Amino acid sequence: MKPLLRSWNDLSLAVQFAIAGGVIMVLSMVLIGRIVTARIQDGVVRNTALATSQYMDSIISPLSQDMADGDVLSSGARRALDEILTNTPLGGRVVSFKLWKPSGLVVHATDPTIVGQTFEVSSDLGAAIAGEVRANFKDLNDEENQSENALGMPLLEVYSPVREVWSGKVIGVAEFYEVATQLEHDLTAAKRNSWTAVALTFLSIGGILYLIVLRGSRIIDRQRDELTAQLRERDALSAHNMALRRRVQQAAARASAMNDQALRRIGADLHDGPAQLLSFAALRLDALRGQVRDTAELDSVERAVKDAIREVRSISKGLSLPDIDSRNAEQIVRGVAETHAARTGAPVAVNCELPVDLSLSQAAKICLYRFVQEGLNNAWRYAGGAGQEVEVRSADGVLHLAVKDRGPGMTPGADGLPAGGGDFSGIGLRGLRDRIESLGGTLTAGNREDGAGAEIRMELDMRST
Repeated sequence: MKPLLRSWNDLSLAVQFAIAGGVIMVLSMVLIGRIVTARIQDGVVRNTALATSQYMDSIISPLSQDMADGDVLSSGARRALDEILTNTPLGGRVVSFKLWKPSGLVVHATDPTIVGQTFEVSSDLGAAIAGEVRANFKDLNDEENQSENALGMPLLEVYSPVREVWSGKVIGVAEFYEVATQLEHDLTAAKRNSWTAVALTFLSIGGILYLIVLRGSRIIDRQRDELTAQLRERDALSAHNMALRRRVQQAAARASAMNDQALRRIGADLHDGPAQLLSFAALRLDALRGQVRDTAELDSVERAVKDAIREVRSISKGLSLPDIDSRNAEQIVRGVAETHAARTGAPVAVNCELPVDLSLSQAAKICLYRFVQEGLNNAWRYAGGAGQEVEVRSADGVLHLAVKDRGPGMTPGADGLPAGGGDFSGIGLRGLRDRIESLGGTLTAGNREDGAGAEIRMELDMRST
C-alpha cells in the first residue's frame, strides 16, 4: 500500500487528475448514459404504445361490448376480430392478440388453445384493468406469452383497457403484440446518438478541465522546482555559514586559549619578577630598621611594600590557571569550588551530574573554569558566600551550568546582565559572556525563582566546541 501511495504521490497533479477524473467521468458517463437511454426507450415505447392503443381501441372496443354482460363474445364479434387481424394491414403489424376479462380470463385470442383459460393477473394487466395503457418491449416472460416468445422477433407488447361505451367502465383489456422491427432500429439509433452525445459532452468537459489542471500543474511544478533550487541554495549557504561559524568559533577558542596562556605567563612573571623584588625590598627594610633613628617613616614604607606584595600575588593567582588539561569537567568544577571554599571559608554545594566519559576541548574547559570562578567570586563579593551552589549537568550534547547564592539578588540591565552601579558591577560577567558566546554558548543572569538570591547560567553546545 505504501509503495503504491508513494508512486501516486510521485505523479504530477495533471496525471493524478487525469487518472482520478477519468475513472470518475467514465463511471458517471456510464450511469448517465444508461439513465438517458432508459428514459428515451421508455418515452419512445410509451408514445408508440399510446398511438397504437388508440387506433386499436377504435376498432376493438365496438366489437368487445359483449364482455360487459358475459365471459364470451358473440360469434359475429369473433369473426369480425379475426377478419381484422388477418386480412387487413393491421393484421400484418399485429402478430398476436388477447382479449382479457378483469378476472384474468382469456375471452378471445389468436392462439385458440388459451381461450377460456384463467391466468394470474400480471402487474401490467392489473394496471390496464385500472385504466392505464401499459407497454413492454422484448419482455415476454409471462406464462401466457410462450407462443409470442417462440416467434423470435422484436415485439411491442401493449395492454389497452376496453371500456363500456355508455359508462366508460373498464370491462376488459386488449393485449396485442406489434412487430417492432422499425422501433428496434429507431431505439438503437436513439441509444447510439445519446451515448455519442453523452461521451462527447463528458470528453469535452474532461478535456477542458484537464487543460486547466495541466496549466496549473505546470505552474506548480515550475514553482516547486524554483523552490527546490532556492532550498538547495539556502542549504548550501547555511552549510557555508555553519562552516564560517565553526571557523570563527575555533579562531575565538584559539584566541581565548592564547589569551589565557598569555595571562598565565603574566601571572608567572608577576610572581617571579615584581613579587620577588618586592619581597627582597621588604627584607632589606627589616635589615635597615636598626640603622634608622626615625622608624615611623620606615614602618609606613614597609606596610606599603607588603600591601604591594599581597596585591601582586593576588593578581598573579587570579591570572594563573591550574593544570586543567588532564582533568575532566567534574574535577574542574569541584576543584574551583574547593579552592574558593578554602580561600573564603564559605562552603560551596556542588551538584554534578555528568557522564564519566564526557570529553571537552581545552577552550571549553577554560570557559568552564572561568565561569565557576567568576560566579563564586560574585557570590562571595555580593552575597557574602551565603547559600553558594554550583549545578552542572549535560543533556542532548549541551552542557548546563548554574552558580547560585542566597544574597539580595540583582537588578538586570538592558543586556540581561546586572546593571552597573547596583549590587553587581557586571564587568567580569560581560567579559565572560563574550568568551562563552565565542564558543557558541549562552550566558544568562537573574534572580532565583525558588527564593531570594541571584544566579547565573551557562549553556554550551559541546558538539560545536
